Amino acid sequence: MATAPVPTRSTRASGPTAPVDRLPLLSLVVLATMGFILVAMETMPAGLLPVIADGLDTSEGAVGLLISAYALGTVLATVPAIALTRGMRRKPLLLIAITGLVVANTVTALSPVIALALVSRFVAGAFSGVIWGMLAAYGRRISPPSRAGLSLAVVSAGAPVGFAFGTPLGSWLGMTFDWRWSFGGLTLIGVVVFALVAAVVPDAAPAPEGARLSLGRVFRIPGIAVILAVIAAWMLAHNTIYTYVSPYLRAGGSGLGVDVMLLIYGVASIGGIVVTGALLDRYPRALLHGSVALFVVAGVILLAGHASVPAVVVAAVLWGVTFGGASAQLQAALTTVGGDNADVANAFLPVAFNVAIFFAGIVGAALLTTADGLVLPVLMIGSGVVALALTVYGRRDAFPAAL
Repeated sequence: MATAPVPTRSTRASGPTAPVDRLPLLSLVVLATMGFILVAMETMPAGLLPVIADGLDTSEGAVGLLISAYALGTVLATVPAIALTRGMRRKPLLLIAITGLVVANTVTALSPVIALALVSRFVAGAFSGVIWGMLAAYGRRISPPSRAGLSLAVVSAGAPVGFAFGTPLGSWLGMTFDWRWSFGGLTLIGVVVFALVAAVVPDAAPAPEGARLSLGRVFRIPGIAVILAVIAAWMLAHNTIYTYVSPYLRAGGSGLGVDVMLLIYGVASIGGIVVTGALLDRYPRALLHGSVALFVVAGVILLAGHASVPAVVVAAVLWGVTFGGASAQLQAALTTVGGDNADVANAFLPVAFNVAIFFAGIVGAALLTTADGLVLPVLMIGSGVVALALTVYGRRDAFPAAL
């Protein structure tokens, strides 16, 4: 039986799209809101460890597993789920996935025991992975080809907004009232997004059947493995210091608070999305090189200027601006290189992200047993340099000069 050739460049996914003369901004904002929910839902337990532990009569360590269970669901379910649903039209699949996510999150909010909460978080992570695997390609399919980069930047804006505001807001809500209200609030937002998707987001056809490759062949498309390696290295560099920023600030002696540092980073990351949206269509490769290079510079400043508040603030701004657009830039690369198999290619992204998150926790903890927090920017610099080298190495196949 003949098989479809492995593409080396993108072919636009076929099927109904939005009018080619304008950007479907409302639809893209709805999809971005879904990204906001996913980020807030995944990270929220970190800010509610003591109150969830009290509510479920368990330890904070056990509650920490709620994040691990969510990540594990994403890692195990995303790629096979996207592969099995490639023949479905995009809008019904998205609505099914949102429904599953909302139901699982509601079960978490109502769970009387930690065991049920862990199971529901695993299921929520699985549906989250399906949605993450769809969002980038969906946003691009319903947008004019000439605005592909901008559409991806809009859809990807939900993630940094979730980090900057969603998780802190959920933590405040849970601390002020009850942790169940935090999860319940996300359920309510999810229901609203479901209704908006049903009402305003146009449908999109799946990739043509003859163009669908097996998982292994998608992974072997030239450039895919390099993009995933960049994701892993860059995310490891970012998440290790993001997770353990408190030990870094304590060792650095600048006196800057964790809340202020992360707020500066979060606001700057939204600026990074704006910059990415402005440049991604025209200069995707140069934008990626510059983003990773300045991310490394931020690490150097964090290391050299650790005792200076102005230096740390400048580094936090650079860190946020350069990493804020990372998701959009890397999803754009996966979507372009993946072509008709962009959904499966993008399904590898949340897997790579969550594997990096998992190892960041382990690596950071191991480093801090033998050194103080100033070792973290060293890792940020080293892993960032690896990511930068990989972007240079993958110039031909992984990171095209134009989308």
